[in-house]
Amino acid sequence: MVFLISVLIVLAFVAWGAVSPQGLAAMANHLLAFTTDKFGWFYLLVTFAFLVFILYLAFSKYGRIRLGGDEEKPEYSNISWFAMLFSAGMGIGLVFWGVAEPIEHYANPPQGTEPYTPDSAKTALRYSFFHWGLHPWAIYSVIGLALAYFQFRMGRTGLISQTFVPLLGERRVAGPAGKIIDVLAIIATVFGVATSLGLGALQINGGLSRLTPLPNQAWVQITIIAAVTCLYLFSAMTGLERGIKLLSNANLAVAALILLLTLLLGPAFFIFDLLTTTLGGYLQNLVQMSLRLTPFEGGAWIRSWTLFYWAWWIAWAPFVGMFIARVSRGRTIREFVLGVLLIPSLFSFLWFSVFGGTALHMEIFGNLGIAEAVKRDMTSALFVTLEHLPMGVILAALATVLILTFFITSADSATFVLGMLSSGGRLNPPGGVKLVWGLLQSSIAVVLLLSGGLQGLQTASIVSALPFALVMVAICFSLVRALRREQLHPKREKRAKFGDAR
Repeated sequence: MVFLISVLIVLAFVAWGAVSPQGLAAMANHLLAFTTDKFGWFYLLVTFAFLVFILYLAFSKYGRIRLGGDEEKPEYSNISWFAMLFSAGMGIGLVFWGVAEPIEHYANPPQGTEPYTPDSAKTALRYSFFHWGLHPWAIYSVIGLALAYFQFRMGRTGLISQTFVPLLGERRVAGPAGKIIDVLAIIATVFGVATSLGLGALQINGGLSRLTPLPNQAWVQITIIAAVTCLYLFSAMTGLERGIKLLSNANLAVAALILLLTLLLGPAFFIFDLLTTTLGGYLQNLVQMSLRLTPFEGGAWIRSWTLFYWAWWIAWAPFVGMFIARVSRGRTIREFVLGVLLIPSLFSFLWFSVFGGTALHMEIFGNLGIAEAVKRDMTSALFVTLEHLPMGVILAALATVLILTFFITSADSATFVLGMLSSGGRLNPPGGVKLVWGLLQSSIAVVLLLSGGLQGLQTASIVSALPFALVMVAICFSLVRALRREQLHPKREKRAKFGDAR
């Protein structure tokens, strides 16, 4: 039933976009304006609350509870674990925005900061840290921790609705209420992942247009999506252990290589200075940035950036959370939270310092026109920057390969998770179900590109995330109730056999 309802909703959306892309774009923009104008405060409050909540769990008395049996060991090594969660959680977006976001903030900073100044450069990188740091990984941690706890500690199936048993009871979770929760999770996941697939197609096209005579046009992007769809479906069919794990490890290796080469070939000491001062500014202003709106000044900066990102991360949360839970069996709550929250955030800080810092250095001290190039075509930001470095063509080619592999790992991980969500929580969903979701999420990416390009991709994420944000708030209460029950009645609450959920 969950599979059928979800597929019908997605098919209806795809059909609407195919028949009337302008009508779809108009309705999406209307919903976007309503969501950001009326519920922007809600996105800011709940995202900050998720960060506080997950840190509380890590350092509370619950931090020693293991996600599995009391003596169970982690299923994957730390390196493989980090590689898989990072590839699924950030991937394409980090490569897309690594240069584009700091340069865009430098040219168009938030209210109260003059553009093209040292202050706007500092603000640009600080907000890049903010948007890609602790907050998104706190959102992922909430879902991932709840799913891992109920699945591996309490022996339940890997459905998001199962995390509501302490609040709703067995009967309601097995009925319509549970089905609605799982459908909402699937819809949020489909649109969140489609946003990333669209971004990936845009940037692969941007990279190829810099390296070859291929034009930067919609038909090329659709062709890219079709070609990569075949690749990630093949990877998804090979399963978690072979396809996704191997590609994730390869992703991490290529990302580390291009990061190191850019650091060595770029202004290395400037980058280290920038990383240090920006990290200090980020930590100092964390609370103020977390709750910042502009009710008196108006303006669309917060809506276009912070609210888009928070909604995008929430839309990604069912997918990334379920995937992280799947690969995190055997870790303690404290180990899970600190690993998921801190390690990817630190990598993101380094990534933006290297690529964003290199671009800012070229723009401010070299006057190489990076900001103007980004203004003309945001998808070319990374490639324009790399071209000004020694071995620029090689770096640009490596970057294109990285985007392609991130595209594949994000999509096949999402296909795997959507299959789990729509097949009763099976840890190894049927191939036919994965095939259907692989084709549908690519179809949505195509529809969104045709109906609004980058703006259409952003709109879909923000609108689809709102109902699931309410689901996430309820999950926090349900998880705390379950943890308290285990502390009070450990023998009654825990299942005798933890192998049931494997």
